[in-house]
Amino acid sequence: MPKNKFYVVWVGKQPGIYSGWNDCKKQVEKYTGAKYKGFPTKELAEAAFHDNHEKYLSRDLAAPKKIVCDNPLIGTPISDSICVDAACSGNPGILEYRGVDTKSGAQLFRQGPFPEGTVNIGEFLAVVHALAYLGQRNSDWPIYSDSLTAIAWMRKKTANTKLERTAKNEQLFELLDRAVNWLRNNSWPNKVLKWETEYWGEIPADFGRK
Repeated sequence: MPKNKFYVVWVGKQPGIYSGWNDCKKQVEKYTGAKYKGFPTKELAEAAFHDNHEKYLSRDLAAPKKIVCDNPLIGTPISDSICVDAACSGNPGILEYRGVDTKSGAQLFRQGPFPEGTVNIGEFLAVVHALAYLGQRNSDWPIYSDSLTAIAWMRKKTANTKLERTAKNEQLFELLDRAVNWLRNNSWPNKVLKWETEYWGEIPADFGRK
């Protein structure tokens, strides 16, 4: 069975989403500057088609390595899922967060940089962003985070940060307020799970800045 079942053509004879390589090939063959990519699910293909193609065609976007875990109590991650992570240069410092498709490594969303943030805030915002992202697409995919703090904040529907609110990080705190409000006014079918770094390696959404 082929890895990619759906193909997005951003630039070609007729941009769109195609089922199977043969249909995609008709749109990009001999077309100068064609932009296209295969995806394992229709949902991911639809999200990518309405997004900036550069996020998915970037050379530094590598699919995560195949994960093998010999601990039966841990198992392996669910492939049809979203992974989230945050990166912060300093604590507090310049903050970014993002979410990626676990199977392909394709970046689904990315926010930042924000001045004067913390990793915990970024991890929490990433989880809530992923919940809202999946909710908009009526998807019950699970979400993986390697942050127990972010998962705890999400479950308690509050952000227990000790970071002081200042004029410099006001935009970030506004996002934090919106995230908490979203959690308190919405429900979701998605499970938010802990990424088992010890067994699976770095989470696919990792920024690789360690």
